[in-house]
Amino acid sequence: MDKDQVLQLVKARLGISTAVRDTYLTAIINGVITELTGEKGVNLQAENANHLMFVVDYSTWRYQNKDNTAGLPRHLQFRLHNLFIHNGGGADGDV
Repeated sequence: MDKDQVLQLVKARLGISTAVRDTYLTAIINGVITELTGEKGVNLQAENANHLMFVVDYSTWRYQNKDNTAGLPRHLQFRLHNLFIHNGGGADGDV
């Protein structure tokens, strides 16, 4: 996954045009990718637009909801579940 492309898309979604928040946003993006691949076992594919946009949307949500303890919104939960399903459902350990 091209983290620079993710960063540019997150900044566009948030309306940020300067590099002031790049370090913070990059840390969020790295955390989201690590969570999805390491903890949740999702095999993110660089060429898959759905994977790219999920990382962008999830990272944007994380940035905007720093103090939210209510949990992941339903639309992101549904999309995450779809990632699990489309990646084989984790039957052999490779989700």
